[in-house]
Amino acid sequence: MSAQVSEFAQYLKQSAAEVDKALDRFLPKEKTSPTTIHKAMRYSIFAGGKRLRPILALAAAEACGGDHQKAMPAACAVEVMHTYSLVHDDLPCMDDDDLRRGRPTCHKVFGDGMAVLCGDALLTESFLILAETTPTSRYKSQCFTRELAMTGGSRHLIGGQVLDLEGEGKALSKADLLKIHKAKTAALLTTSLRLGAMAVNATPAKLEALTTFGQCLGLAFQIIDDILDVTQPTEILGKTAGKDAKVDKATYPAVVGLDASRKEAANLTKKALAALEPFGKKAHRLREIASFLLVREY
Repeated sequence: MSAQVSEFAQYLKQSAAEVDKALDRFLPKEKTSPTTIHKAMRYSIFAGGKRLRPILALAAAEACGGDHQKAMPAACAVEVMHTYSLVHDDLPCMDDDDLRRGRPTCHKVFGDGMAVLCGDALLTESFLILAETTPTSRYKSQCFTRELAMTGGSRHLIGGQVLDLEGEGKALSKADLLKIHKAKTAALLTTSLRLGAMAVNATPAKLEALTTFGQCLGLAFQIIDDILDVTQPTEILGKTAGKDAKVDKATYPAVVGLDASRKEAANLTKKALAALEPFGKKAHRLREIASFLLVREY
């Protein structure tokens, strides 16, 4: 491992540790009544995720000349919203998966009903955490709330899951697949970046550049996810491998093939990196993250 790669790996590890510490502070403790729901929430949050979305929020703050402390509530809010979506996605009535991040999914441990309530509680909690963000001269509290609510609602995150469910067993086009991925994956990644930047009072121009970066990065990320689903075993993925194919779900490899999918992910990553040019050296962490996500193995 080169010194540069090692240093970046340490950055990811330290940033994830910062996020975990903040999440532990923000979330209700397990002993808080009623204890079952808080145990389920913490079980799902502290299941060993990559913390990609909050790290992107923190790195965006860095790129805009700010620090982690100001962006931390927003970073944690997007991670809590993301985790809620995973808890609900794993339910038998949705994607029906028994594994998440190498552990039994929430509903396998706590039951279907409690998993539904856990997701509901996490979604609500994300806005409570977001409310800890200090307003700036450009962005009032309502700006942060609107940003996350729009992303988590029927136009994006939930809407994407609707399209995903309705698309199972159907011959979807590449355009159909892009629409799903933009709503389900790219939207929350982009919002992570935007919220992190807004928390440090980013200029509109920088916010727009990060939006372009996030949209391209989010699509590339999902394409790689689709590729890994058919090329990696369950033990490496931490979730059930080949699950998409079993339920006849449209994926990039299924629609355009593996080679074309890899090329598409590389091209999108190139576009994402180009969007960071206005930031100069301050965006070096975002560049490292984009390059790492393209070659990741899980």
